[in-house]
Amino acid sequence: MYGFRGGSTRIGSRLLLLLALLLGLTVAPAYSNAKAPQAPAFKVIAFYNGTWDAAHISFVKEANQWFPQTAASNNFSYTSTNNWELLSSITRDQYQVVLFLDDLPQTPAQRSGFERYMRDGGAWMGFHVSAFTTNAQEWPWYHNQFLGSGGFKSNTWGPTTAVLRTEDRTHPSTVGLPATFTSSVSEWYSWQNDLRNNPDIKILASVDPVSFPLGTDPNQSWYSGYYPILWTNTGYRMLYANFGHNAMDYSTGATLSSTFASDTQNRFLVDGLKWLGGAGGSDPAPGPISETAAYSLVSSANGACVDARGAATANGTAIQQYACNRTAAQEFQFRATDGGFMRIGIRSNSQQVIDVTNVSAADNAPVQLWSYGGGANQQWKPVQETSGRYHFVARHSGKCLSTPDSSADGVQLIQRPCDNSAAQSFQLNAQP
Repeated sequence: MYGFRGGSTRIGSRLLLLLALLLGLTVAPAYSNAKAPQAPAFKVIAFYNGTWDAAHISFVKEANQWFPQTAASNNFSYTSTNNWELLSSITRDQYQVVLFLDDLPQTPAQRSGFERYMRDGGAWMGFHVSAFTTNAQEWPWYHNQFLGSGGFKSNTWGPTTAVLRTEDRTHPSTVGLPATFTSSVSEWYSWQNDLRNNPDIKILASVDPVSFPLGTDPNQSWYSGYYPILWTNTGYRMLYANFGHNAMDYSTGATLSSTFASDTQNRFLVDGLKWLGGAGGSDPAPGPISETAAYSLVSSANGACVDARGAATANGTAIQQYACNRTAAQEFQFRATDGGFMRIGIRSNSQQVIDVTNVSAADNAPVQLWSYGGGANQQWKPVQETSGRYHFVARHSGKCLSTPDSSADGVQLIQRPCDNSAAQSFQLNAQP
C-alpha cells in the first residue's frame, strides 16, 4: 500500500517536471518573437511651473495626463519637467519640440538658451499664460518678435467656450479643422500689438463674432473686436494657443471644465505637434534635388511622411502617409528622365518607383510602387515653392501628388488637380 503511494508520488513528480518543460518550450518562442517597441518619431519636453493660480495648476495636471496618452498613440515621446534650467543648454538633438504649459523662462540663461534653440531650428508650442507679460521690453525678442503680441491688454471673465473661426485651413496644424468650431472653456487674452500688422505672423484662428458678448462678467467681457487665438510666426517653427485656463470653484479647488474637452481643438494639438516634430531634426534640402542623395518627403498638411506600406517594395505596394520614423520605407531617391521630370524610387530598391495606378488620369487615383518602365505615370516634375518645399506634377495627367483629406496613418496618397494647398506641398529632408 505504501509502495503504491510512493510510486504514484514519483510518477506525479515526473509528470509535473514534464509539464514544466512543455510550458517552458511553449513560452520561450513567444518571448523570443516579441517585437521591440517602435522608436518615437520625435521627442517633446513640456516645461511647467504648477505653483500659482488653481486654474493653471489644473490645466498642467490634465495636460500631463493627456499628452502622454496622445504621445503613445501618435508615436512621439513626452517628458514634463519644472526644471526650467534645462533650457539653458537644450538642443534639438535632445528634444525636437518644447512646450510651455503655464509659464515662460525667467532667467537670462534660460532665455538665451531657448532663443538659441529656436534659432537653431527647434520647435515650440505655448499655451495661454506663456505669452503673458505687462512689460514686453523685459524680453523683447520673445514678446515682440517671436510671439509678436507685445504686452497683455485685457482678458475675459469668467472662463467660457468661444466659437473660433479658422482663418487658414492650409497650415499643417489647421488643415483638419472646420471653418468654425467651439473651443473648450478658457479665459481669453487680448494683446497690445495688432498681430495683423506683423508680416511674420500668420493668424490661424480668431474669435468669431457670433461669440460676442464673450465672458460672464459684464465688466470683463468682449462685445466686439478682433481677437487672435491661434497663430504662428513664419520665421520659426512655432505655434501659440490662447487657451489653457480651466474654470474653477476657487473656494473648494474643484475643476469645473477641461481644456481637452473639444475633439476639434484636440485635432489642432495633435496635427500641430506632428508638424512641429515632423522635421525629425533634419533641415529642408537646399537648392536642386540631388540624384545621389536620399530624402524623406514630409507633408506640409499634417507632418506625416510619404511611406511604402509595410516597408515592401513589390509591385502594387501602396504609397501612404505615416508618422515619420526614419525607416527605409520613407527614403526615396530621384533620377532625372527628361523635360524636368524625375522618377522617384524607393531607396531600398530604386527600380520600384512612385506610380499612378493603371495610368489613370482621374482625380483621386491612388498611388503605388511599380517597377519603372518609362511610363509617363511614373514621372513627376518637382516644382519648388517659395518656402523651399516642393509639389510634384504627374507627367501623364498634369495633376499633383496629394495627401488625402485625413491625418490618419496608413491612408494611401492620390493625385488631384494642383491647387497650391498644403496637402500637395512636401518638405524634402536629406537622409544619411
